[in-house]
Amino acid sequence: MKPKLSTDPMYKLLRDGKITEFNARFQAKEKPDFTNCDFRGVDLRGLEVTGVDFSGSYFRQADLRGVDLSHCKLDGASIHGAQISGVLFPRELSPQEIMLSHQQGTRMRYGL
Repeated sequence: MKPKLSTDPMYKLLRDGKITEFNARFQAKEKPDFTNCDFRGVDLRGLEVTGVDFSGSYFRQADLRGVDLSHCKLDGASIHGAQISGVLFPRELSPQEIMLSHQQGTRMRYGL
């Protein structure tokens, strides 16, 4: 499935670089739908997302530095060329899956 530019208001906040506003709304229990979304080139540093489903999303050349994704769903997501220093990935993702996605653009899969 091709990544989409979502109409979700929470998605628009991230695309517009409004991380602080996103975090406040997320903490107030506003839940986004980020499945199959296009985050290509988006600066997501400082993002606080526990339990968000990023399945099938595309993070090519996004800035994810320091983001805790350990409790997020990333099945089928791609991080090709993204800045990932300090990212905490889900335990279920093997280092090999993460490396292949980062270097080759493959979609990450759990439990391999």
